[in-house]
Amino acid sequence: MKIPSSIWTLLIGIVLTLASLWYGQNHGLLPTAASDEAVLVDGLFNTMMIVSTGIFLLVEGVLIYAAFKYRRRAGDNEDGPPIEGNVPLEILWTAIPAIIVLGISIYSFEVYNDLGGFDPHSIHEAPMTQEAMTSPGTAIAATLSNAQTEQSQTALPETPTQEMDNAHQMSQMEYEGEAPYIQVNIAGLQYAWIFTYPETGVTTGEMHLPIGRQVRINMTANDVIHAFWVPEFRLKQDAIPGRQSEFRFTPKKSGDYTLICAELCGPYHGAMRSPIVVESEEAFNNWMQEQLVASKETLNQAVAMKPADLSPDQFLAPYTKDMGIHSEILHQVHH
Repeated sequence: MKIPSSIWTLLIGIVLTLASLWYGQNHGLLPTAASDEAVLVDGLFNTMMIVSTGIFLLVEGVLIYAAFKYRRRAGDNEDGPPIEGNVPLEILWTAIPAIIVLGISIYSFEVYNDLGGFDPHSIHEAPMTQEAMTSPGTAIAATLSNAQTEQSQTALPETPTQEMDNAHQMSQMEYEGEAPYIQVNIAGLQYAWIFTYPETGVTTGEMHLPIGRQVRINMTANDVIHAFWVPEFRLKQDAIPGRQSEFRFTPKKSGDYTLICAELCGPYHGAMRSPIVVESEEAFNNWMQEQLVASKETLNQAVAMKPADLSPDQFLAPYTKDMGIHSEILHQVHH
């Protein structure tokens, strides 16, 4: 019994659909999803994989079938029959890809919007001087100066016990709704990332985050365009000089991750990486207390080492000379 072509078409369509759905959900091309927002991006990526797999199998299947079915037989030296164009078929195979592209575009916009990308208030002018945007040495000095200013404005506790009590109170306030998120200010410069926690004034070269807490980022660049990219978080955001970008995410898996600059920013762009540690709330609080104690000890040592008869510019001159920062730049930053 000969099976009608319509039945074959239906069976092939079912097989292609099942194969596309399976591979779209089991491709294994993405790294671990370590943030709540990663689910949105993964859903979009899986949808595009399902559609592209189905189209690939259909097109390649038709090509292989046609190459085998209509191959030249031995002894066949005649020309092929003339075939005219089929307008309805051409309209169909033009309309279907157009509809698919439009649907993916709408889906992509919805994901982008849910991630906070379509927010006219998420990007605004950054409070940065013109010198910090034009000179790499000034950028470093300005960043360090701002960090020191924030630390000096934060009243550090006198004893480790008091520091831990304050941290516990701060954590309780955050959970009670007064500050239900972690604020981190990020500055990108050639070739490093600097992280500042404005609630405590801590400034470090690595970012620690408590698991399950929303993180709100204020980010800018001091020299050229950089890009914040953590593949496990499914986040990529440009850091633009003179502009301040804001975005948020919630880490959901503890572990060590890497912040990669995804924008070519100079000859050492490939080395612009910083560690991100997602840990428990207790571990995060302990780390924060260690940074507070270390900052206080460093500040006390700096004050003790600085001779009273030297100005800040004169005291820092031997250390900043190798960094390419001139005394005039320090004087401008100081004032």
